This record gives sequence, C-alpha cells and structure tokens, in this order.
Amino acid sequence: MADSRLAILSRHFTSAASASKAGFGGKDLGWIKISPEVRDALKHGSPIVALESTIISHGMPYPQNFETAKELEVIVRENGAVPATIAILDGVPCIGLTTEELEILARLGSKARKTASRDIALVMAGRENGATTVSATMYLASMVGIPIFVTGGIGGVHRHGENTMDISSDLTELGNTPVAVISAGVKSILDIPRTLEYLETQRVTVAAYKTDEFPAFFTQTSGCKAPARVESPEHCARVIDANIRLARKSGMLIAVPIPREHSASGSLIESAIQQALQEAREKKITGNAETPFLLARVNELTGGASLASNIALVKNNASVGAKISVSLAQLQKHSGQRL
Repeated sequence: MADSRLAILSRHFTSAASASKAGFGGKDLGWIKISPEVRDALKHGSPIVALESTIISHGMPYPQNFETAKELEVIVRENGAVPATIAILDGVPCIGLTTEELEILARLGSKARKTASRDIALVMAGRENGATTVSATMYLASMVGIPIFVTGGIGGVHRHGENTMDISSDLTELGNTPVAVISAGVKSILDIPRTLEYLETQRVTVAAYKTDEFPAFFTQTSGCKAPARVESPEHCARVIDANIRLARKSGMLIAVPIPREHSASGSLIESAIQQALQEAREKKITGNAETPFLLARVNELTGGASLASNIALVKNNASVGAKISVSLAQLQKHSGQRL
C-alpha cells in the first residue's frame, strides 16, 4: 500500500476504496484538513507528534499561550519530529496548524469551545472553533494514523468522584483509541489512585519514564507505584510497536516526571488545591469548567509557580515525545513494520 498509514485510516471510512481515493497525495480528506508537512510525514512514515490545543486556548493568557505553542513546536522539530497541533477551525478538524492559525486560536482563548471527543460532531456541525482536549486530540490523531501525542497531564477521576461520578473522558478514550499519550502523569488536582485503578479497568498500558513512582504533574512523586517502568525512548518505542502489532484497540500512557528543577513544592500545591476545590464547590463549578477553574485558581494561590511548572513540564514532555516518535519511526522502518 503506497501510503504508510493508509491501513489504519481506511478502517475509519466506509470502505478501503474510499480511503484510497481520499489519500494523502496532495489532497485533504474533505472533512479533515491535514497540513502539507504532516501529510508528507504520514506518507513517508516520518516521526510525527500530535499536540493538543486546549492548552493554548484555556491553559494560559495571550500572548503567553501563543509563545508557548510555538515553542512546543520548535522543541518537537529540534528533536527530529514533525509537530501536528490539532484543533477545529470553523467546523473543520485541522491536523497541523500554521503560525497564523495558532495565533487565531491563542487570541480566541476561552471563546474557542473546549472540545472533548464527544463534542467533535457538534463543533463540526455548528462550524465552530474548537480547542481539542486530550480525548479529542487522541481521536483525531488516531483517525489519520499518528501514534504519539504529547500533552501536559491527562484528566482523570476527580476528587470525591466516588460520589459525583465525575470522571474525565480522557480515560475512556485511552481505553478505546490506540494512541500513546506522553504526559506528566495525571493532573494533581485529581484523585490519582482512583485514576490509576480506572485506567487498569480500561485496559490501558501505563508506564512511568525512568522512575518507579507515578508522577503527579507538578511534582515528581504521587505516593503511587507505577504499574510499569520504561527506561528510554527506544524502550518506549518497542512497547508502542508491540501494542500496534498486537492490534490492541486501547492506548498507552507514558508518564514523564517533571524535571526536578521545575517541580513545585508538594505541600504548597496541595494546600492551594484544597482551597481551590472548596471554592469550586461553593461556586457550584462542575463538569468541564472545573479543571480550568482549578488550574487557574491554583496558579493564583501559588503566585504563578504552578503555571511556570506547567509550561516547563509540557516542554519536557514534547522533547521526550519527539525522541520516542523518532525511535518508533526508525524501528518500524528497520523491521518493515508500518502503522
């Protein structure tokens, strides 16, 4: 088959013939817009790293969000991979954004709809602008055959989730979408032990990078033992490749600890989280509005320390994720295995 990722893509269309017709040979897929650079990388089996867009629109203010988005793409390139920031613009899912599109999204900020996988059809039908969360980014990356996605931290089971049933769709998407997610673990505003239990239920392979303890986003430690450990980009690539060859439908989570020099004080963060949670309950902030509120409030309460840590960890994840992507591409070319 001429296109290296056509096999996976074809499963998402009505027939192999229609997928072949869509192809990556200089044309967009009609309902998905793929940048020329990403399309070329897909065609030739080159390393690609998917990046989410919610961190741009809802993670920090303009112009800091725009500068961070550009810096993430530079880091991915410097480490040998092609960045593919994913968003929905005017109802069209876009895989790979131009600098101008990045800035449009950054200026829109929270006016862009926070889009989980369940919301993609609504945003498309309404011709809206959507910033993709972890679940939506995973889904769209999988549709075009991008196997690796970098983010800051995934969502999970919220604290008191045993009563509220507030569980992020990131977890169920990981259980149903074969993409490897590189993150700094689970956002520490969440219930990490229950999140790990839920990931096990969803059949998600979870491994910590060069550590035995599952990281806690702002800090290197969570008190939870990681289910498995991976030692290098090459090790990660072998695990991802095995998952692909097994044709498993579930994804993987590779948890990369924040660099020690950027980690925030655990006691400072936890104190801020408890206060933010209390305020969220008092203001009755729930659903997909809760996480942005909690992260913003924790940043205020820590005097900006948490946001600085957030930016540092996602940059580190981008570096690690790009190296993993390069190793995977090399492994697959060497073995003759294609996505």
